Amino acid sequence: MAKIFCVANQKGGVGKTTTTVNLAAGLAKVGQRVLVVDLDPQGNATMGSGIDKRALELSVYDVLLESASVKEAKQTSEKVGYDVLGANRELAGAEVELVDLERRERRLKGALAAANDDYDFVLIDCPPSLSMLTLNGLCCAHGVVVPMQCEYFALEGLSDLVNTIKQVHANLNADLQIIGLLRVMFDPRITLQNQVSDQLKTHFGDKVFDTVIPRNVRLAEAPSYGLPGVVFDPSSKGAQAFIEFAREMVRRVGSM
Repeated sequence: MAKIFCVANQKGGVGKTTTTVNLAAGLAKVGQRVLVVDLDPQGNATMGSGIDKRALELSVYDVLLESASVKEAKQTSEKVGYDVLGANRELAGAEVELVDLERRERRLKGALAAANDDYDFVLIDCPPSLSMLTLNGLCCAHGVVVPMQCEYFALEGLSDLVNTIKQVHANLNADLQIIGLLRVMFDPRITLQNQVSDQLKTHFGDKVFDTVIPRNVRLAEAPSYGLPGVVFDPSSKGAQAFIEFAREMVRRVGSM
């Protein structure tokens, strides 16, 4: 049975897509069967997994409108070792089309249930806004992985996300919880980042992942080659950190 996790943060530019594709590649490297669901109309997780979003015949848009199943719409990316349910600009139209449909916030949940036995992990890359697309992700997830930079404004964004998760937990998905906070783009030479990191550990305790993802040029370069950093340069510090994070995720999920 697949464990489904949203990678979400209502603040933009915190590395959600980078986290999603690199965690997926790391999990694949440690022997897990992984599906990445791209819920962002920009399609960055699709392109960053070696799949051309412009060439998609079927996408997550078709799955949400129930004109295709996950098995029909997913693409296997041989380069990265996991499957992708891709997105492109069509997905922006789904926001409007879903409004008048029945079970509008549970469309993705129903679709993924049919593919439950095919994967160990399903990772959902959510857009930065609380939209109908994000709600679909949160309604079917067992938990949320929150990538965040150790900066002051990131703490404000985190409080907004925690409130959103509480609301979804109360009204739509009683299973939903924060699995953990992942510190990304971390530079230990910056005093403020160390201070915010300490604050996170004080307030959230074991909800803060042990693994820290360092600021790393190779991770930033990888998307231009259509690959996660873990595949693009496996020996880089960023890739090594994500592989360690994948192992930590497997351990944490095993104890859930």
